[in-house]
Amino acid sequence: MFKKVLIANRGEIAVRVMRACREMGIKTVAVFSDVDRDALHVRFADEAYCIGPPPARESYLIGERIIEVAKKSGAEAIHPGYGFLSERGPFADLCAKEGVVFIGPRGDVMRTMGDKVTARQTMEKAGVPIVPGTTERLTDEAITRWVRDIGPPVMIKAAAGGGGKGMRLVKVESELEGAIARARSEAKSSFGDDSLYVEKFVEEPRHIEIQILADSHGNAVHLFERECSIQRRHQKVIEEAPGNRISPELRAKMGEAAVAAAKAVDYVGAGTCEFLVDKHDHFYFLEMNTRVQVEHAITEMITGVDIVKTMIRVAAGEKLPFAQDDLAINGHSIEARIYAEDPDANFVPSPGEIVVYRPSAGPGIRVDSGVYQGAKVTVFYDPMVAKLVVWGRDRAEAIERLRRALSEFVVKGIKTSIPFHQKLVHHPKFLEGHYDTGFIEQHMAGGKGGPVPGGDEDAAEARRVAFMMAAIVAYKRDKQRAAAATAVASGSGGGDPWKSFGRRVQMRGGLR
Repeated sequence: MFKKVLIANRGEIAVRVMRACREMGIKTVAVFSDVDRDALHVRFADEAYCIGPPPARESYLIGERIIEVAKKSGAEAIHPGYGFLSERGPFADLCAKEGVVFIGPRGDVMRTMGDKVTARQTMEKAGVPIVPGTTERLTDEAITRWVRDIGPPVMIKAAAGGGGKGMRLVKVESELEGAIARARSEAKSSFGDDSLYVEKFVEEPRHIEIQILADSHGNAVHLFERECSIQRRHQKVIEEAPGNRISPELRAKMGEAAVAAAKAVDYVGAGTCEFLVDKHDHFYFLEMNTRVQVEHAITEMITGVDIVKTMIRVAAGEKLPFAQDDLAINGHSIEARIYAEDPDANFVPSPGEIVVYRPSAGPGIRVDSGVYQGAKVTVFYDPMVAKLVVWGRDRAEAIERLRRALSEFVVKGIKTSIPFHQKLVHHPKFLEGHYDTGFIEQHMAGGKGGPVPGGDEDAAEARRVAFMMAAIVAYKRDKQRAAAATAVASGSGGGDPWKSFGRRVQMRGGLR
């Protein structure tokens, strides 16, 4: 077993990995940017090293610098968490080259499953059902021909994409040209690759994902499913485990497909196969996330399996300590992602100092967080404050427990998404458990105030502007940040100084 592990991440996931390491008797190494010097994960670690300025591209995304810290500190392995370098094949390759164990799959596996077109081709060969569509990158002309042949609605998707970026729904042919242009532009800016492919749109889709674990000895199991259908603009808001209205037969088929997917690419570690399930209970492979998921906690709650510890053990060469028949579902768990966002203002980010922080507690409640009272939520990274996870003997008890936990959770100094969650968990449609990925759009007006007029592109632009303004306010509260903002305003960005500044402050580590 490793004696020391470097966690190449920040926030709640870094703290979560450190807790697992501490229970295993493993020393931990944190890395941090200048703005994260007082962050909780830095305080939790046995050692901590600064790796650069706040923008992720100048710190958390520089693999060579993280390898350097690993060697300097004597860490034998690196856990990437999620986001940042967690799904970057070249970084896994670099770890292997430098003799540092990457706690996750090999780089070639990431490339195969990270590229959506290649993943679809691989799954098709493995006999895993895929959404009807193309299995190659397409030119604009080829997309147009394909859509005309099968007819809308279709989804145009980025081949290198994920998290809803570079994705556009085309309901009628007249929307096609603009959708292609926007998808390519967003894919290029988000992933550096504007390749697109097309899938038939699955009507009334449910987003169901299967957690898998695999070792280097050929063993692989699934830990059942999670319901991730409650989404806002393709971003998950609330997750449940197990899924609603999933029959034992469908569960078994999806689990077998997920394990087949893992074995098809010689997978090692924790991963997630995401599926779309239609109204007729037909399921289709969507993508595979080659990392630990944000919502892994709810699977841990219903199975009793510590996913992070298991990742570390199999990375050290151990066999999985259980077989499929050893696993069973116990009760029901729900997770609410609490963000520093203002739901009354179209979920504008709300950076600033947390003046009061009093998380929920009591029976069946788990809070994974990377903040504390007095901590600052910065503009540089994803604004997650905490993951509120509850467990109940059944779904009804879990919902009641989540309602109580939300009512007890106190965060002051910034706005959070808690009020939105409180409305959601009282909605009759949610209580029924009969919902699909259109739940928030159809039943909650897209969130407080509904979607920004003009569609997704205008909404994204409105959020960018609002985010920039929030960043300016945050900088003015801090003398050092004010000085940095003044330097940009003095002309170093060229042209419109605040436009340049806005681009800088948006560099954040993303979540899916």
